[in-house]
Amino acid sequence: MRILVAGATGVVGRTLLPCLIAKGYRVVGTTRTESKIGFIRRMGGEAIVMNGLDRDAVRRAVEIARPEVIIHEMTDLSGISDLRRFDRAFAVSNRLRTEGTDYLLAAAKEMGVKRLVAQSFCGWPFARFGSAVKSEADPLDAEPPKELRRTLEAISHLEKVVTEAPGIEGVVLRYGAFYGHDTGLFGAPFLDQVRRRRVPIIGDGSGWWSLVHIEDVAGATALAVERGKGGQIYNIVDDEPARVRDWLPTLAGIIGARPPRHVPRWLGRLVAGEHLVVMMTEARAGSNAKAKRDLQWQPAQSSWRQGFADVLQQGTARDVAA
Repeated sequence: MRILVAGATGVVGRTLLPCLIAKGYRVVGTTRTESKIGFIRRMGGEAIVMNGLDRDAVRRAVEIARPEVIIHEMTDLSGISDLRRFDRAFAVSNRLRTEGTDYLLAAAKEMGVKRLVAQSFCGWPFARFGSAVKSEADPLDAEPPKELRRTLEAISHLEKVVTEAPGIEGVVLRYGAFYGHDTGLFGAPFLDQVRRRRVPIIGDGSGWWSLVHIEDVAGATALAVERGKGGQIYNIVDDEPARVRDWLPTLAGIIGARPPRHVPRWLGRLVAGEHLVVMMTEARAGSNAKAKRDLQWQPAQSSWRQGFADVLQQGTARDVAA
């Protein structure tokens, strides 16, 4: 099977690419910059330079690749460290979720591609009432804080057009907050903030988060290529939803940092913004039951607790080897 991974050198793409190739798929990966072509080729894939916000470039890439399946992993997460201006930080990613998705779907339809798997997000987008752990059938937040509105609109657009695309089996994967060596919650900028005690627990820290190891993200995505049901959404998260007041101090302890500070909601609202207060105190997690059932997927890191420790151990081993 021939697969086009749009965004093959991004946070998820660079872990997904070798996973797909190991399964025997013929993979074509796109990247925005020529300097990253070498990575794709070293992994065993074919490479195409493509700007996901250029309609013609997207069409040409799909025409050249002639894939049976497209996997949409296009984001722009580089350099994001200040989430106080959340919508500004994710502005390009949101365009890739809207314009970029529309361009991929149009090209897929024109070239006869039958399946498209797209990345979405599981966590704060859920409505902030009812149970702490939500299924894919539960509603998203109808009234998010102002700073999250454009991002939630972009997520909703992607999920709607992909799952309702005529003539295409569209599958949406809602990834949890991921972590891995120098990735996500273990990325150098975030760990630096934790060490400096600049990531406080706001209020009682009762917001629920869904976490997932980056290798489990890649594994679930590879399974969705053939097992995901068209028109469906899947939460890709581990087995243990976590409150902020649990996972954040644990992360600090694992990396040898002092415990995070505690600040009241009113101060968090002034310093960080209402949206970060909501993430810390009201967010809901996601259930992975549907993904386990339909994709026959089981996260190798079933709990973030062991996962965090393993990432630190692997990082230490890399440092010693270097």
